[in-house]
Amino acid sequence: MNKKLLGEERRNKILQWLKESELPLSGSSLAKKANVSRQVVVGDITLLKAKNEPILATAQGYIYIHPNKNTNKVQKVIICHHSADQTQKELEILVDHGVTIKDVMVEHPVYGYITAQLRITNRYDINLFLQKMEETQSSPLSNLTNGTHLHTIEADSEQQIESALKQLKNEGILVEMP
Repeated sequence: MNKKLLGEERRNKILQWLKESELPLSGSSLAKKANVSRQVVVGDITLLKAKNEPILATAQGYIYIHPNKNTNKVQKVIICHHSADQTQKELEILVDHGVTIKDVMVEHPVYGYITAQLRITNRYDINLFLQKMEETQSSPLSNLTNGTHLHTIEADSEQQIESALKQLKNEGILVEMP
């Protein structure tokens, strides 16, 4: 697209592209399609979210969450504790059991719960996430809490979750809930 999209027309197109995509779309790819800067897209996403559009920012890009999708997924919040160098192992255990890691949360003494959307479903997503962490020289949120953090996880069955949790426990990563 050669024409620079402006204002509301651009936001409507961004929303359309997100709704039509099965995969996350990066801010850079949306910017290229709209012939604007990535910063303009970031602002547009903020405005769309302010209008209650269900858009998630993940390490892989922006995702539109279709609210009317009927899902029979099983969800659970788990507590984990490990060092930063065990992050890859933790994530691989979960996805290898067919579990999606929806988010990571830490409880900060000043800010309360801080949550970041992850949407990690496979090893490819893990590699993208870890690569982005390295490229940006970022540290895991769990560094704020000496390695303790929570995840909302999701799977097709309770059995998948229980199997993954058993392996996390064996690795010393899962914190037993009272």
